[in-house]
Amino acid sequence: MPVRQLPEQVVNRIAAGEVVERPASVVKELVENAIDAGASRIDVFTDGGGRRRIGITDDGSGMTATDLALAVERHATSKLDHEDLLQIRTLGFRGEALPSIGAVAKLSITTRHASEPHAWALSVEGGDKSGIMPAALAHGTRVEVNDLFYATPARLKFLKTDRTEAEAIREVVRRLAMARPDIAFTLAGEERAPVTWAAALPGAAGRLTRLGDVLGAEFRSHAVEVHAERDGVVVAGYAAAPALTRANALGQYLFVNGRPVRDKLILGAVRAAYADYLPRDRHPVVALFVTLDPREVDANVHPAKTEVRFRNAGLVRALIVHGLKEALAREGRRTAANSAGHAISSFRPGFAPRPGDWDWRRSPALPVTPLPSFEGAAAPAFAERTQAAFDVGTPAADIRAEMQAAADLLDRPLGAARTQIHETYIVSQTRDGLIIVDQHAAHERIVYERLKASLAKNGVQRQILLIPEIVEMDEAAVERLLARADELAGFGLAIESFGPGAVAVRETPSLLGKTDAGGLLRDLAEHMAEWDEALPLERRLMHVAATMACHGSVRAGRRLRPEEMNALLREMEETPNSGQCNHGRPTYVELKLADVEKLFGRR
Repeated sequence: MPVRQLPEQVVNRIAAGEVVERPASVVKELVENAIDAGASRIDVFTDGGGRRRIGITDDGSGMTATDLALAVERHATSKLDHEDLLQIRTLGFRGEALPSIGAVAKLSITTRHASEPHAWALSVEGGDKSGIMPAALAHGTRVEVNDLFYATPARLKFLKTDRTEAEAIREVVRRLAMARPDIAFTLAGEERAPVTWAAALPGAAGRLTRLGDVLGAEFRSHAVEVHAERDGVVVAGYAAAPALTRANALGQYLFVNGRPVRDKLILGAVRAAYADYLPRDRHPVVALFVTLDPREVDANVHPAKTEVRFRNAGLVRALIVHGLKEALAREGRRTAANSAGHAISSFRPGFAPRPGDWDWRRSPALPVTPLPSFEGAAAPAFAERTQAAFDVGTPAADIRAEMQAAADLLDRPLGAARTQIHETYIVSQTRDGLIIVDQHAAHERIVYERLKASLAKNGVQRQILLIPEIVEMDEAAVERLLARADELAGFGLAIESFGPGAVAVRETPSLLGKTDAGGLLRDLAEHMAEWDEALPLERRLMHVAATMACHGSVRAGRRLRPEEMNALLREMEETPNSGQCNHGRPTYVELKLADVEKLFGRR
């Protein structure tokens, strides 16, 4: 078959296939044009999931008649002052959006520039352009796209339902609204009730306001400010405390120089920063904004401009990890307190039956005997029977006798220990509420942070066993452990081969005290089986430290003395990130006295 030049209309439709994937792609390109035009308000309307109609109205600078005629030509743009693609400071720059949309849909543009006496209008249908005509418009630009993909019917078969396409449009507008809190956005359509995000004040406060409006009040209440800067690269934004997580990574919003992106480098950095805080199957909610010199990032990697490439990727990743870790450490004890609302909602106040309500005392399952009289003093027999129902035993530990001595501890962040229940939970009292601590989770975090600090300072101190402990396991597990023997030795765990299917433990970390070496090694072997060789050494070491901390901490079911409980509370106050254990579970919940009073109708 001979080589031939494709017709212009076919070329435009092929180009449209790269730029216009679905209705959400059209909305993204048009809203980005409005932002680049300096709009302070952008209104978006869709019908049929964007398939039947898309309307974008803005109050930006608009276009002159000459600019409007060029705007629908391929590779015509006002976003580049010169031909240097490394100095891109706008969202759009390719000059393909409008001609690509016009090649597959019915496109009409009405615009007015401040220098023009009136507005001008232009339409493009299936690649055929009309002449420019005078029109009526106060200012800015109005773009309408009707019958999307009517010129390429085969593409319609690949679109999803109207509701799904409308949700994709909503997500695009949400991301652009988060990137520009100074711009007011309205999103309306037949598929949804109108949503308006008012313009916010400049600065961090305005950014948090917009993020709260878009992501919800729950994110605003859990948000921790992130800020890190080095060598001209700035990472700012907000991250949710570990108490707020998602089942997938869709709650991670990333922006580079104001451009919403889905970058694997940044996603990996976020995952690494939260590794000490969340279980493996949970994902954080963050909104991070990376700002750097345009010459240090390539935005021309993907036709849809959703991916970028950094010149110094290591610096960007390290700065994100550092900024997130510093922010989470700064608010380390805040996370568990945020769980109080869930704790309060789990209480169900009791109630007395109203006249006419079903009364359990008249149940057919009970013997038909006269009910006791409640007038005056209760009958002795009834009082004895009811008292027995509430006899659940004494607390595991009770320090009421020492309450006076601990009165000065009430002003400490975690208060004074009052009792231990079920040999698992410590109950402490503060000036304005009470705190319930999971002793195992709390001590696990303390031991973990000690191991990390000791490793960073001068290595983990170790204790030599008088008699080496022999641990038997399958040969594959033994091989995995011996292959990492040097890494384990750095944590004070010295092992060596003891024949096929066995390992000899000669030294253990002194921080762990007396520990079950067999259980520890088996858990380590299981974790190592899941490691990828590409997993950084630092993350592998932290996995080892987390596993050791779990085995070296106070176990649930151990009765603690009063002084031990208070000592644990004081250590939690001094330990970074003590609001949750290294598996992501909260270490304590705080109930304010005002919330408890509400449960009993006192306020």
